[in-house]
Amino acid sequence: MAHFAKLDENNQVVQVIVISNEITTPDGVNEDEQLGIDFISALYGGVWKQTSYNNNFRKKYAGHGYTYDETADVFIVPQLFPSWSLDGNYDWQPPVPRPEGDYLWNEPTLSWYPVSGSAVSIHTP
Repeated sequence: MAHFAKLDENNQVVQVIVISNEITTPDGVNEDEQLGIDFISALYGGVWKQTSYNNNFRKKYAGHGYTYDETADVFIVPQLFPSWSLDGNYDWQPPVPRPEGDYLWNEPTLSWYPVSGSAVSIHTP
């Protein structure tokens, strides 16, 4: 199956749909993204970019709220916290490196705090 992300005027992902590989790979061997874009655009209009469910291209599988960077040709996850900045690999980084172990980010204090014993664990990048 081929996955495509619809972009709004700010290059933010507003929808992701799946279409048959028969549309993008009519010869059964060589995939052609433009065939998928043409097919979807004819049905729904808008601007579409293919995304990889396995993160094989465009860095990340696109999700609602992600941003497409046209220059780098990558999908970027939404910014987790206002203080975090985008690095050269298009990953959000905290202003203070995360310590080893289970920690959660505290935006008001711009610091990490440990997750204790039976607390619910929340994954942060």
